[in-house]
Amino acid sequence: MSLSPVHRRWFFVCAVLALSSLSTLQADDWPQFRGPNCTGISTGTAPLPVEFSPTKNLKWSVDVGEGVGGAVVADGRVFVNGMTGPETVSLFAFDAASGKPLWRRDWETGPLPEIHKTNSQASSTPAADADRVYFYFTTLGLLTVDAKTGEDVWKQELPEPFFVFKWGPGMSPVLYGDMVLFVQDDDLFPAMYAFDRATGELRWKDDRLDMAVNYSHPVICTVDGRDDIVVGGTGMLIGYDPQTGNRRWKARVLLRNIKTTPVCLDGIIYVSIQSGGIANQWLVSVDQATTGNSDGKLHREEVQAFVGEFPVPEAFFEKTFGRGDLNGDGFLEGKELDVAFLHPDNFAGASFEELGEKAADEYVMAVRGGGEGDVTDSHLLWKHRTKYTDHIVSPYVSDDRMLLVKGGGIGTAFETEQGTALGGPRRIGNGGEYFASPVSGDGKIYVAGENGNIVVMRDADGFETLAVNDVGDSVISTPAIADGALFVRTRYKLMAFAVTE
Repeated sequence: MSLSPVHRRWFFVCAVLALSSLSTLQADDWPQFRGPNCTGISTGTAPLPVEFSPTKNLKWSVDVGEGVGGAVVADGRVFVNGMTGPETVSLFAFDAASGKPLWRRDWETGPLPEIHKTNSQASSTPAADADRVYFYFTTLGLLTVDAKTGEDVWKQELPEPFFVFKWGPGMSPVLYGDMVLFVQDDDLFPAMYAFDRATGELRWKDDRLDMAVNYSHPVICTVDGRDDIVVGGTGMLIGYDPQTGNRRWKARVLLRNIKTTPVCLDGIIYVSIQSGGIANQWLVSVDQATTGNSDGKLHREEVQAFVGEFPVPEAFFEKTFGRGDLNGDGFLEGKELDVAFLHPDNFAGASFEELGEKAADEYVMAVRGGGEGDVTDSHLLWKHRTKYTDHIVSPYVSDDRMLLVKGGGIGTAFETEQGTALGGPRRIGNGGEYFASPVSGDGKIYVAGENGNIVVMRDADGFETLAVNDVGDSVISTPAIADGALFVRTRYKLMAFAVTE
């Protein structure tokens, strides 16, 4: 039986509520990065504004330090973090309706490595329910505090991540059942963890040593009553058993790294991905930097000079140079770069020679969830090369349509049955760079740009642009929608917009 778009949306909402059926979650909550199951779709029904600004339809605005991690909303409270000093990170709690401060926690972080100017040390979006807030910071680990008081509940120390490219941290905890999931695919200790929400007990861990650096969040895919935790990574999607952490299936359909988060609806996983070769990225980022010598090969001293004053862990050199320096001359060049930076069991995507110096590839695809073992051939429904994906902005999927937004403000649309193009590319009304992913509620899609303009589009065929709103400050983080409001975390503020006029 074929389901109408309305029925599809209804079944999706029911599934999300079932996944979050603990008494600690409310139907209209936005409990984690990109909301319910990281889809960007609000389950609320309250009207949301089309036009807004610092002087129009603004409910409240507060200073929250510098940061790019988004806000989350649970049980009428909104939580967000920010850097309030060079080595101080703060977690804030506000009343979602009024913006009244409820509590604030400050932690000393210790010295922090240099990161890309677009990112922030406060890059992680918390997760929250009515009882607890789950917050990650690189030098502190996973911290859990009481949602009502901010008092400590439990803490899990995690290996401090290392990123040679200075992209820095970008992962956030995600909630599933009675667990907190966290994936950190860095250059040294890639792993996925599942912790007990109430106690912090480690339920299971998967060492993802076959992964390079990725920034994709776990999503839940349900097929025939069975839940899988699905995570995008280097070269493949992996479906995990939620109870054991065992890898149930893999689909070798991705590229060499992924920064977008898939969307899962009705047992289908939708992915947009853009990636260049790992080896090419190393040459462009390190060898051709001002600290390199642009000779087409890498030496460990070039890596250390690029990273700066923080010493590169010796374990990293053992993992990379030790594996890739095939002729023992102390340099990495040509195919040695692939051997160094990709696991021998996961030589994902095209080789260094095939990609060329600056080549990148990009796709949209749909993969059927479920199965066992290698499902690459059996579960890939469609995969199309395109020029209009973005390497960071995740896809928006609703009512049998996929919307992509690319840097420069270029939108394209595809139908989800076969991936056939529906419209675009076209300008959506705001240029510049994009790092936030689209979110929706009340029949409207909100797309936030780095320049502080937020495009409002109709969530219908054609994705008509309804308004472009300037909020007066750069927006990197993905907005949240809950309790009849749009919560926008700008670089320095948290703003709540609602229909007030």
